[in-house]
Formats: sequence, C-alpha cells, structure tokens
Amino acid sequence: MPVLAVSGAAEASNPLSDYARARVADASGQIGVAAEGYASALSGAPFDETLAARAYRRAVAAGDRNLALRAAQSLQAANALPPDGELLFLIEALEDGDWGEARRVVDRIEEQGLFSSLAPVMRAWIAFGADDTDPLAILDAESEESSPSIYEREHRALLLLAMGRYEEGITATLALNDVGPPRFLRLRLAAAARLVQARRRDEALAFLPGDSRAERTARAVIERRRSLPGAIDSAADGIGELFVRLAADINRQNASALALTVSRFATFIAPDNSVGWFVTSGILNQADQEQAALLALDGVGNRDPFYSDVQDMRVQLLAETDEPQAALELARERAEARNATAADWQRYGERYAALDLYDEAAEAYGRAVTLAGGDDAPWSAWLLYGGALLDADRWDESRPALERAVELAPNQPIALNYLGYALLERREDLETAEDLIRRASELSPDSASITDSLGWVYYIQGDLERAIPTLERAARGEPAEPTINEHLGDAYWTAGRRRDARFAWQAALVSADDEAAARIRQKLDIGLTAETASP
Repeated sequence: MPVLAVSGAAEASNPLSDYARARVADASGQIGVAAEGYASALSGAPFDETLAARAYRRAVAAGDRNLALRAAQSLQAANALPPDGELLFLIEALEDGDWGEARRVVDRIEEQGLFSSLAPVMRAWIAFGADDTDPLAILDAESEESSPSIYEREHRALLLLAMGRYEEGITATLALNDVGPPRFLRLRLAAAARLVQARRRDEALAFLPGDSRAERTARAVIERRRSLPGAIDSAADGIGELFVRLAADINRQNASALALTVSRFATFIAPDNSVGWFVTSGILNQADQEQAALLALDGVGNRDPFYSDVQDMRVQLLAETDEPQAALELARERAEARNATAADWQRYGERYAALDLYDEAAEAYGRAVTLAGGDDAPWSAWLLYGGALLDADRWDESRPALERAVELAPNQPIALNYLGYALLERREDLETAEDLIRRASELSPDSASITDSLGWVYYIQGDLERAIPTLERAARGEPAEPTINEHLGDAYWTAGRRRDARFAWQAALVSADDEAAARIRQKLDIGLTAETASP
C-alpha cells in the first residue's frame, strides 16, 4: 500500500508543508496560525522572497514582532522591503538607543517618499532622545518652507511638554482644538499626564474639564495623587504617537492593510499607549478578525483613562463573535461596578435586548435614565427605555416614556416616528399618530422606514389613493425590507391588485422573521384576512 502521509516531525520540518498550512490558515482568516506557519517555513527557506513577504504581512497583522523583523531583514537583503518596513527598523534603532542608525533609517524613509512628510517629526523626536540638537529647531526649519502640518503642530506641543517647557506646551496644546474632539481629548490627556509627572496637578486638572468617562477617570486618578498613564516623554513615545495618528488617518482612507501595519508598529514601540491598541483593535474588527481584535484590547490596563471605552468595545466584540453570554456578563460587571455610569447601564440593556430579554433590558435602561438625570435625561435614553418596555408588552409604561422622549426632542424624527408607529400598531389615537409621523417625514423625507409609517397611516385610515404611492416610495428606498413589502402587499390586495400583492409578499418573505413569515405564508395561501393583516 502506498504511503499517504508523513510523520508529524517530518512534516513540521518541511518548508513546503509549513507554507501550505500557512496559506490555508491565511485564506480562512486565522492570522495567528498563518503567522506561525510562515515562521516555520521561513526558518527552512530564509531567502525565499515571496515567503518572506507573506510572513512579514501576517506577522505584523498578528502582532508577532520577532517574525516581522526576521521577514523584514530577509526582504531587505533581497532589496524587496516595502516602504513601511523601514518603520520597523526605525523602532529597532530607537529601542537600541542607536541614534545614528535611527537618523539613517529616517533618511531612507524620506528618500522613498511614502512617509517623507513625517521625516521632520521623526528627526525632532530622535534629536530629543539623543539630546544633541534642538528638536524644535528641526520643526522650525521645516515650517519656514511651508505652513506646519497638523502632525508638526501636534508634536511641537508634545515636545514642548516633554522638554519641560510647560507654559508653552499648555498654550500649544490648547491651540489644537481644531483637530476634532476625540483627538483633542487624547492630546489633552497626554498633556495632563506629563503635567502630573511634573507635580503640576492643578494645571493637569484644568486640562480635563469635560464629562467624558476618560476625563472623569483621569481626574479621579489625579485627585488621588497617583500617576496618570499616557504621558509622552521619550522618543519612542513620541514616534509611537505619530504612528497612532497616521494609522487612524490612513484607515479613514480605506487603506486598512497599511493602517493595520502602522498601528501594530505603534503597539511595538509604545505598548503603554492605549489608543494604539484601541485603533489596532478597531482595524482588525473591520477586517473581520474579531478574535485578534479582542486580544489587542488586552494591551490596555485598567488604570488607563480609556479603559471603560475599551471595555465597551470588548462587549461589542464578544457579541459579534457569537459569545452573547460572555458579552452580557462583562456588561453586567461594568454596570454593577461602584463607579458605573448611565452609559454602562445602557450597554447592559443593549445586551439584554440582543437576547430578546426585554423586561431585563427595560430595567437596565431605566437605571440608565435615572443615572442620566431622570426627567432631564437625554431623549435618546428615554427612547431606549420606552422601546424596551414596548418590546416587553408593557405599553402602559412605554407610552409615557416615549412621550417624554418626544417632549425632550420634538424635532427628532426617530422619536416622533417611534411613538407614532407604536400608537398606529395599537390603533390608538390615530390623529396623534398621523401628526407625529407626518412631522417625522417632513424632517426626514428620505427615510424609507418613516415613509413606510406614513403610508401605513394612510392605509389604516382607508386612504388607498395616498397609501399606495407612499408605500411604493418606501419600497424603492429599501427594496429588501420585509415590513415595507408586507405593508405594500396588504395595500395592493385591498385595492384589488392581487398579483402585485403576491409579488410584494414574496419579496417580504425573503428576510421576514419567523412570526411575520408565518403570517405572510398564510396570505400567500389564502389572501388577506383580518387574521393575516399586518399589525
């Protein structure tokens, strides 16, 4: 009999077998397994350029720094190193404190062009680390030729603080309020952390006046006279922050592979920078690498100001990876923590709602409303609370909650439509329902779901002349939406257009849930009756 397999030891030492296994893992999205396979294969064939290129990309994606460096060295020897590979060699030079090599790497980066605009910032941080040249003079020389880039403005502020020029650094940081709220928050937190290092706690607190969870957490840490994570006080920290910003910017341009590479490099050089891990996790999640995205979040410590935001992301990722109970348990832990916020209870309610446990969801959302200010809580909190009560068949409690949402936000189409349609489903107060839905439609005329509600109002009132064209317009906006197609089918049937009705119902059946699908099948069998009518 012919031999059909080889021993595990022989197979493991065969670069071709390792490469084949790695390719299979790669194709199935198992980047960690793929990286291990490429590592084994590369050991047996260190000069294979194609293998080295695949190993490099998968190692970076999986966060395997040692393999990424080995592969990059192989590619460099073959004159096939991609431009981003130089960033990895820059990281190595910085960690070795080899400032001369770091400068030579930056020279190569500038020559290659892709990242040349970042060279002045890199050189400034290298000068700071080497302590042999004025870092700010490097940025000044660049700005003499053109207006400073946003990167240069940000890093001037960070360098001033790192250099102990606190008053100038504070002024420069506050002048960055045009970078957008999330980025400005990160820069303010970094500035506050540096000021805490300098025992300038009052000035650090003044940097954090907002009510975001990150700011509240940071203020609590400062007030307890503890160190605040996030300071940027070294060349590695500064260039790591540059990579974080660059990765986020690249990702917004839909270049996710390059964005992931740069964000991973940020975690290599500045593992204490929580935003680097957060950005890396987000990019991995976009690439459907949920497990790797979850692992990336482990890089953020529980003392970090962004820890609560990271935990929110972890809950969401657990839910997306078919671990709803784990997501619910983590959300419960967050909600029952001593410093829990309305947002924590809202997240807890979302997890219950995802499991169709609407009574429990309503209780959690109700707690969120209380923590958010009760009657003065945001309209969105009241809407979620009222919606969960509605799903739990507690209409008498739901209606006043939804009415409060509308009272707080009379120009929010989603709140108007939600209450209007709830009244319509129960055939209560139809004049009020029509008024609410009409106002919602005027505010959001392109919303297919609101247009459907308006058409359904007309239908319930017996006005087929207005109902059918309105429902047809809704169906054109969302041609696969089952509720819209079922409503349209009911209207067609009532108007005597039986063939059109069956066509609309068939379209609705494609994606209808179980309860609606059973009702639609009955209509397809026997037509529209009082028992089979849409609610």
